[in-house]
Amino acid sequence: MAKWQKETLKLTPDHSWRAKPGYQILVLDRGTIRFDIPEGWVVAPGEGALEARNRPYPDDTCLIQVTLLPFFAGPDAETLPLARMLAEASGHEGDKTAVAGPVKQVMRPGVELVWRETRYLDPGEQREACSRTCLARGVGRFVLVTMSFWPEETARWIPAWNELLRSLRMGEYVEPTTGRPAR
Repeated sequence: MAKWQKETLKLTPDHSWRAKPGYQILVLDRGTIRFDIPEGWVVAPGEGALEARNRPYPDDTCLIQVTLLPFFAGPDAETLPLARMLAEASGHEGDKTAVAGPVKQVMRPGVELVWRETRYLDPGEQREACSRTCLARGVGRFVLVTMSFWPEETARWIPAWNELLRSLRMGEYVEPTTGRPAR
């Protein structure tokens, strides 16, 4: 993973950062990607990805992993079939995947994203687990976001997933203390 640097800044009194009540804004790579996660989650570097957990490991029951992927130059970067890429990348190995749901697509200004849910056998716990994986393309970047949780907690975590997708922004660089567009 790239060098990790966490910085806490004091917001100006007239800042424009807004998150839905009960959520906080997570900004990566100076605005390359940002989205909302539930308030109070623990954010730290993981193995190959940034991780946000509902509680510190090993007491967590939901994990969001975020990987910024390089955007290669060339005409194909904007036209690569995201749905097919996700379908091929989000299957788990062999028969460990119990269910792979359909790939869903969302298009809006500045970001195209596809996502799907899979259920699989967690190798550490030897029980069924769920993951929702999103592959998004925005201005100059791809990002891969995965949320993992236990099936019995689906109703608890789906609103957080929906808010993550709704609030996902890419390539909107802003002044960190004000939330206004960078100049």
